[in-house]
Amino acid sequence: MIDPRRFYLERDVDVSGTSGVGRVAEGVEFSDGTAALRWRTAHRSTAVYESIIDLEVIHGHNGMTRVVWLDTTAGGG
Repeated sequence: MIDPRRFYLERDVDVSGTSGVGRVAEGVEFSDGTAALRWRTAHRSTAVYESIIDLEVIHGHNGMTRVVWLDTTAGGG
């Protein structure tokens, strides 16, 4: 079993004018590949995605926002 991994979204350019720049969200990728994301903005919300890839496609804005891993290695659980 692989342990969950924590990450945050680092946004360089705010294309929507809503979330700002810097660390705009935090999240976790679960052992089955599902990812949960919690926005750190004034209008907070939480969303769940099938995969970290889906999350990046939706929120990455062609590289202007990126996933930064806090837990760099997956351990045994």
